[in-house]
Amino acid sequence: MALPLATITPILSLRRLQAPRSNCVAAAATRLSGAREAALFGLKFACCRATAVWDRRPKPARALMVEEGRTAATARIVTVVGDGSVSPLKNTPWEQVMRHTSTRLKWVDEGIEMVVFSDKATQYSDTRHENLVRELLCSDMLVHVAINDQESIEWLHKNSDSVPNIICFESSPDLRNKLGGSFVHKRGEENMFNRLVNIAKKGNRSESAEVLKTVSGAWERYNADDIRFCLLVIINSYIRPVSVLKNLRAKGLSTLNCMIKNCGSQMLNCLFDPNCRKALQCLNSCSPTDQVCNYRCIASYESPYLEAFSLCVLQKNNCLELDAEIPSKPIVTPLYMFRGELLSHEVAEDLFIGWLDNLEWSWRVIAGQNPAYDQFPCQYQLFYRGKAKGSFWYEPVFQVRTQEGTLVWRRRKYRVRRASVPGTFYFSVLDNGVVSKEFWTIIDVCDDLSWGLFQYNGAAQVAGLSYTGAVLVSPDGNFKPELGGQRLVSALEKCSIMDWELYRVDNCSCNNPPLGIPEGSRLHSKIELRNQRWVSQQLG
Repeated sequence: MALPLATITPILSLRRLQAPRSNCVAAAATRLSGAREAALFGLKFACCRATAVWDRRPKPARALMVEEGRTAATARIVTVVGDGSVSPLKNTPWEQVMRHTSTRLKWVDEGIEMVVFSDKATQYSDTRHENLVRELLCSDMLVHVAINDQESIEWLHKNSDSVPNIICFESSPDLRNKLGGSFVHKRGEENMFNRLVNIAKKGNRSESAEVLKTVSGAWERYNADDIRFCLLVIINSYIRPVSVLKNLRAKGLSTLNCMIKNCGSQMLNCLFDPNCRKALQCLNSCSPTDQVCNYRCIASYESPYLEAFSLCVLQKNNCLELDAEIPSKPIVTPLYMFRGELLSHEVAEDLFIGWLDNLEWSWRVIAGQNPAYDQFPCQYQLFYRGKAKGSFWYEPVFQVRTQEGTLVWRRRKYRVRRASVPGTFYFSVLDNGVVSKEFWTIIDVCDDLSWGLFQYNGAAQVAGLSYTGAVLVSPDGNFKPELGGQRLVSALEKCSIMDWELYRVDNCSCNNPPLGIPEGSRLHSKIELRNQRWVSQQLG
């Protein structure tokens, strides 16, 4: 289910806003009506809420060694992984995780090249060893993952002096982090205002400590988006600009001026509304790069005043002066044939409508690829044709466990339009005052509609957010080991999705979901459901 991102607070793997240091200090000096929450809200939108990555003139990458037959990349990364080490991501080997991360980096920027070695390459005199030595000589960044073998540690110490950026994850404390050519240690916890005060007093070493702290926190969330984000932050800060991060820079003081000039009443209304005020306090408690925490705050304390504020600040006045485009990668192709016939637009819409009419919903989500959305339990999908000719709608229904521990239902409404190729669609939604636009692809649906796989790329333009994801669906939302077989494996590979990237949705306690579609809506026009036995068992 492609629930829109937490557009109120631009975050997520490669979605962190950056702010010039001087602008953050200026913003911190601004006081709104003497209320701490209002000041916090302003600072969030001015991108000074958490000093995740400080915008400064990028340090030029070292001249790369260009060998015969090799094209110089603008950013070269060497990753060394402990031999046989296992990640927390469904016990997937770290080497496999990092190789897939190398592919995902290319989706963001073709100029980033990452090669991955086992630390066994440090111990043997073979081709792997020679390749590692050669790559280190022209590397801009060295990444250590789960390196604890003492022999490997000593070899890496001796052979990485020339690498200006070294970052260590899950590794021995004998390996040190180095950013911008200087060794750096992670800082302890600080509140936001202390950070802003300290920035004015400290130089690059303090900024590097903040970068390290942000990167370390993102890594420990253990998902594919945040692992990639860690590397992008360091590239953007110390090697050269990364466009998806550079495009998310706010204007600091000009942002606050825009907010006060155009949205003063909305700010005050939010401040005096209990739910809106709780949302601000909740957001301030989240790490700026923790998309799960941030979106949960938004979904927990939804309020007309919060929506009005974001609608004014972002959608109507674009006070952050941001922009984002729907990602063009990964490139996926839609389902071509269904039940032996070429897929048409009408049949593709029928596949989305799925089980609706036989059941009260079209599909239930088994698992999804996006960590921000798929932590929500009890996800239902409702697809239907509207009363107007050619209209088509999608309404996801899902639960949110609020910060107080209460389960509440949430519902969104997307307008859906056909794209040029059958099986592809444009979605748009107004979520908490911000328009999100998405491009969906039907990757595959089993002939008996026992499962389906849908992929999406999306963006909230005025919030400067772009994202990708996919959902695996079935009539009941239950995962069965035999589900889909090799056909499902092939469908996931088609999207470049690994099994360990999928987050299982909790569909255990889903009482009284607010389902139903508008009176007069139309459903299937071409296909008939064949798995009536399954329906009878569920309804019987």
